[in-house]
Amino acid sequence: MKPPVQFESPEAVMRFAIALARGSAGSVEPNPMVGAVLVDRTLHHLASGFHERFGGPHAEVNALRNFESRYPDAVGRAALLEAATLYVTLEPCCHYGKTPPCSLAVINAGVKRVVVGLRDPSPHCDGGGLRQLQEAGVEVISGMLEAEVRLMNAPFLKRVQHRKPWVHAKWAMTLDGRIATRTGQSQWISNESSRAIVHQLRGRMDAIVVGAGTARIDDPLLTARPPGPRTALRIVIDSTASLSLNSQLVRTIGIAPLMVVCSEKANAAQCEQHRQAGAEVLVLPGETGSQRPDLRALLDELGRRSFTNILIEGGAGLLGSCFDQNLVDEVHVFVAPKLCGGAAALSPVGGLGQDFIPRFAQVDPLHIDPLDGDVYIHGPFRSDQP
Repeated sequence: MKPPVQFESPEAVMRFAIALARGSAGSVEPNPMVGAVLVDRTLHHLASGFHERFGGPHAEVNALRNFESRYPDAVGRAALLEAATLYVTLEPCCHYGKTPPCSLAVINAGVKRVVVGLRDPSPHCDGGGLRQLQEAGVEVISGMLEAEVRLMNAPFLKRVQHRKPWVHAKWAMTLDGRIATRTGQSQWISNESSRAIVHQLRGRMDAIVVGAGTARIDDPLLTARPPGPRTALRIVIDSTASLSLNSQLVRTIGIAPLMVVCSEKANAAQCEQHRQAGAEVLVLPGETGSQRPDLRALLDELGRRSFTNILIEGGAGLLGSCFDQNLVDEVHVFVAPKLCGGAAALSPVGGLGQDFIPRFAQVDPLHIDPLDGDVYIHGPFRSDQP
């Protein structure tokens, strides 16, 4: 992404840092997406960088390296830094992990002023980086465009603060809100452009989850094609461990891992068959009043594994249970200009549902993108009303 020669405002600098950070989606988790931009007193671009991959240099270090390459003369760099400001979307880290502390890199480089979007709530940071900068004499301003940075890194923040992954829900439906005909036929509702977005989504997920019915009827692969930066764990919520050993999910375990989540009442022999085939079998207690394994317990387990983003792909019963329990954080809905009709045709979200129509928008901020005739509606889902 090419920066402007001169930014029109400090907020424009931070927004460019946010845009840079978004380019790492799927490549840095469980770390946050972070961007950094160095500008002079008149907001001319000097250098920029972002955290590109997990285990690699952080945004601040990449921006400073970019600065060195653009301005090879050390004396000239020092003069520029006297009046320069480093904008970074998230508080610089102050601990030794896979990389040295960014706070020390900023101090040692000679940066005199730092503007931060959001304080990092991680236990190993949590204001420590800001304090370290201030104690070294660096002027620190915190909170610029905090809401925008918080929204961008909502999955990271949920994992750190609640130890659970961010839950995405996805479905494709007709104009009359159907995901399959009365006979169960569903391919293809959405067009190729919509399906390409779905594969991009899959490519940045830690896990993709479907119900046993969807696995049986659709026999999906649940892989990203072409592959994305991540290879998701494919999860089937299968109370009785009845997933066919001849399914594509089982036959492609060598390509992507598979987990079968079943209840305590599942047949032990069938569970062992899945283990022998290479799948992980996770036995969970059932939900109250249901045979389905406890989805909250599943999210707890995925949180313990530091999963950041998971995608629920259906079916209607699983999606309904997730919405009934307020487990969904973001929705991705693909609407095709087709009509299905029929009282027996399937709708996307089953479960108990709402008693009343919500008074306020539940997807906010709302994004609507045309996709060659289809419409892609997506955004964070807010079950709690103002």
